[in-house]
Amino acid sequence: MGGHQRVRWVERVTWIKPCIVLGCLITILLVLPSVARAGIYRYVDQDGVIHFSNVPTNPQYTLYIKEDGDIDFRYSDKNHFDHLIEGAARTHGVDPALVKAIIRAESDFDPRAVSRTGAMGLMQLMPETANDLAVIDAFDPGENIDAGVRHFKDLLELFQNDVKLSLAAYNAGKRAVLQFNAIPPYGETQRYVKKVLHFYQVYKR
Repeated sequence: MGGHQRVRWVERVTWIKPCIVLGCLITILLVLPSVARAGIYRYVDQDGVIHFSNVPTNPQYTLYIKEDGDIDFRYSDKNHFDHLIEGAARTHGVDPALVKAIIRAESDFDPRAVSRTGAMGLMQLMPETANDLAVIDAFDPGENIDAGVRHFKDLLELFQNDVKLSLAAYNAGKRAVLQFNAIPPYGETQRYVKKVLHFYQVYKR
């Protein structure tokens, strides 16, 4: 993978519920209006630690709260990434409604989402998967979606277009699905498949 930047595997990721983070930040904004005017920025470092600052010193910081003190709700619109989803789905031959359903289940359309296991972005790419797909920035919506769709397309081909098995492999890994030759008997994976299929039916309408 030559000159591509590699994504470092992180064993420990600090994960904070959004409601807790927002509650704390709103309190700060109410107490310190000058902070609100400056804006608050956020980034997750290589050790999985979440940083907030009103004076960003690292180019990885992204705006989390706008200058007027409003929370950045750009990604609350579930249709915000439709053009990227449709483009990647068309390119790789996957139903865009299914791609959107996967994103809904994986990250709820938050391009900055980081799981406790290190999965990143809209389609929650694991670091090793991102490496295999030569992903440079897993938090870039377009790059993340394209890589996630490529990965899912590979799984569809491996499991002969069996959507359920492919979804199970996306969640639990292809080895687990090959081992059981079925959806693995993992509660999380079984719930995941049902959740994605539910959203799939919603978005197909």
